[in-house]
Order: sequence, then structure tokens, then C-alpha cells
Amino acid sequence: MNIEFIEEKINEIIVELEKEVMELVTDETIDKQNTNLRMKPLASTKQILLNAIDSIKMVDRLSKEDLEK
Repeated sequence: MNIEFIEEKINEIIVELEKEVMELVTDETIDKQNTNLRMKPLASTKQILLNAIDSIKMVDRLSKEDLEK
């Protein structure tokens, strides 16, 4: 499994999510409550992606350890 490729692609998605967050934060036409409501899914998605990277790395590490046995 090419972990580096997967991590690179997930990081690209995270960069796009962060751009969306910055657009929301700097948009003065949206009030604070709506900004927070719109940011929650973006923050949750980012955390899910970070957790996915960690899980993939852990599974890969465990797989390699099993192969060494």
C-alpha cells in the first residue's frame, strides 16, 4: 500500500478545506453564528481525514509487524 500517496492526497483535501474555512472567516457578510455553523462540518471533515491517515498508518505498521513474525 502506498501510504505516502494516500497521505499526500488527504493533505491536498485538507488544504482545500482550510481554504474554505479562511473564506468563511474573512466573509464579513456572514454573521458569527452562521460562520460557526458552516465551519463545523469543515472542522469535522478535517478531523475525520486526520484520523483516517492515522488509522491507515497503524494498519500498515501492524501488517508489517505481522509479516516480520
